[in-house]
Amino acid sequence: MSNYSDLSDLDLMKKIATYDSRAIEELYNRYSPILYTLIKKIAPSEEVAEELLSNVFTIIWKKSDKFDFKSGNVYTWLITLARNRAVDHLRRTRSINSDIEKYDEDYEDYFILPTLSKKIDKVDYQTALSFRPIMEKALSRLTDAQKYVIHLAYYEGYSLEEIADKLNIPVETVRTKIMTALKNLQEHLGS
Repeated sequence: MSNYSDLSDLDLMKKIATYDSRAIEELYNRYSPILYTLIKKIAPSEEVAEELLSNVFTIIWKKSDKFDFKSGNVYTWLITLARNRAVDHLRRTRSINSDIEKYDEDYEDYFILPTLSKKIDKVDYQTALSFRPIMEKALSRLTDAQKYVIHLAYYEGYSLEEIADKLNIPVETVRTKIMTALKNLQEHLGS
């Protein structure tokens, strides 16, 4: 009998795809703290964050077969899945629009499950942790305005149009600010 704590993230995902409950338990033990931290930054309360974390692991359990096993990019897939689910919840709670799309299996497959670019480097948890100081330094070099538009888009899930309304500036200005912020972030990551 193998020790699940010794398995790679990819091996765990393969076992989860066969509905191995010990594998999902190990993945939860590894990733629930970091996923909860991310979700909590987005969710309006701890109670909602806990509910969303549980929902994320339910999605993993039910839809692990939709993971791209060839890429093996488990960490990025999990982080993106948690962010997508939390932002979707946030958008739904603040929407006063009654014609918001129904959350069903098709919606979840299209909008919640990550589809990662083949160009994304494979990152594991330890690599992400080691990269953290570099990322923090690069973020600290951005202007407050650049940090704010990235925060509105990534953590609060606002569309360009919503950010434009919130800041009372044209959509193209928002687009330019976000593109400039991302370009600067990329440049600072390289230096």
